[in-house]
Amino acid sequence: MLEGMTFSGRHGVRPAERAHPQDFKVDIEVETDLVRPGKTDRVEDSVDYRLLHAIAKEVIEGESVSLIETLADRIADLALKLPSVDAVSVRVAKRPASMRPIDSAAVHIKRTRA
Repeated sequence: MLEGMTFSGRHGVRPAERAHPQDFKVDIEVETDLVRPGKTDRVEDSVDYRLLHAIAKEVIEGESVSLIETLADRIADLALKLPSVDAVSVRVAKRPASMRPIDSAAVHIKRTRA
């Protein structure tokens, strides 16, 4: 699991949301078999969390989209391309200025290879 990653992006339905960068918080949890890396102590036998971090960063800091659902889906799709990832859960949250006072608006999705 990677929790509490924060990246800056320009996403939202309204033009004002895209005018200035906003912070997006991302959590990623993957399902994988950890028996082998537990025995070998080799990152090559596991899921390198640096790759998951890079995926989240690329999506959030990349092309503007309207919905946080789209961001979560793109992160999940890329994570599932990693060979040892069987399933992934992604949470994307932002603090919309137009809805204060709330902590965040968020989505949480789960995707599997099947």
